[in-house]
Amino acid sequence: MHLIKIISFTITLVIFNSCAELTQVAQTVASQNLPLTNADIVNGLKEALLVGTDSSVTHLSAVDGYLKDLTIKILLPPEAKTITDNLSKLPGGSKLVNDVVIRINRAAEDAAKGAKPIFVNSVREMTFADALQILRGADNAATQYFEQKTSQQLGELYRPKIRESLNKNLVAGISTQQSWNELTKNWNQIAGSAIGKMTGMKVVDVKLEDYILQQALKGMFLKIAEREKDIRTNANARVTTLLKRVFGSARSL
Repeated sequence: MHLIKIISFTITLVIFNSCAELTQVAQTVASQNLPLTNADIVNGLKEALLVGTDSSVTHLSAVDGYLKDLTIKILLPPEAKTITDNLSKLPGGSKLVNDVVIRINRAAEDAAKGAKPIFVNSVREMTFADALQILRGADNAATQYFEQKTSQQLGELYRPKIRESLNKNLVAGISTQQSWNELTKNWNQIAGSAIGKMTGMKVVDVKLEDYILQQALKGMFLKIAEREKDIRTNANARVTTLLKRVFGSARSL
């Protein structure tokens, strides 16, 4: 009799636990099938932006985040092509150009470290109308919205970090700005000479700070756009339940 009671009790526990698990699954499925509220849509888009910007900032602010990523690596300004095409005319030209490219990308990586709070603060202002339009939009609709709404503010807040990085002594007490100044000075001396003018050489006059700011933000938005597209098209990239619900229902809204 005692054995029978034990067996009965065990069977009861198994049935109870199974029911509990089934109930939990049913509740989860039911919650996923519930109509999306305005809050769900807004929060889902905000999560997508935060997930995308967080991973992008982490990637770009790491050492070689810009330098080793060929899609966003910052090269010398196009105006400097005339310099790189005539490196043999500059003493130590190849090394000097390479050093400047490395330091330019280091400046962008350094500046990217402070970008995350800027993105977080900007995401908070998204409205339901914005979210719905973005959700129905192209694979980079959120990134376009983000870029349009925050580029000026990001530029204003990002520029001091770029300037600070450019003026930071990185190698042998020489800053990125000094390296660029030395490179263009050497070139412009030749380009401005009688021989340089006769051969059609052009003086290079580029504001390095403006150029790096533009390229650094362009690279940042490119990475955010890649992450956004991944979230929209790849279910495995939707790392939270809300992202799964919102983006899984995006085309039906």
